[in-house]
Amino acid sequence: MNKPQRTRGRLQFLLIAAIFFGPLLFAAWLYYSGGTLQPESRVNHGTLLEPIVNLLDAVPESQIHDGRSWRLLYLNDGECGDRCRRALYTMRQSRLMLGKEMDRVERVFLHGEQRPDTLLGAEEHQGLVSLHDTALSAVLDDRKPEALPAGGFYLVDPHGNLVLYFSPDIEPRDMVDDIKRLLKLSRIG
Repeated sequence: MNKPQRTRGRLQFLLIAAIFFGPLLFAAWLYYSGGTLQPESRVNHGTLLEPIVNLLDAVPESQIHDGRSWRLLYLNDGECGDRCRRALYTMRQSRLMLGKEMDRVERVFLHGEQRPDTLLGAEEHQGLVSLHDTALSAVLDDRKPEALPAGGFYLVDPHGNLVLYFSPDIEPRDMVDDIKRLLKLSRIG
């Protein structure tokens, strides 16, 4: 074998090795470099509550668990004023926007000592479950992300796991996008 053939053979070998090992080395670099090419945007509008808290374990005496449906909760300690009424409206509209999936989601209003106007509930918010549960309210207050404002919405799966927190100023469409995505991926509820 002469020198030019040997050189050409080595170059072919190095090219084949680069084709095989190049992507592996690139993937290892991406993995160990701290994810410099990871996307910065996110798909969800709500905040994932980590670590996941199971409300059945945290508040076993609560009336909120039936294991059949997802729950969208709103917590209000005082009188149901304008902000509270807007939140109830957002919950109602979000559930209606779910279309055929709306039966999988139940709306729960956790109120304080003062019961809400029953006429408001009967006329404008049919199907709204209204509860006074101080232990559950305390757990929800504790799990709210510190960086986000109070007065938002909590999403609970049928197993009682506290999953998402939605900011109080969220558009119903954005909340529905997240809930639809979860319902599509979930086989429960």
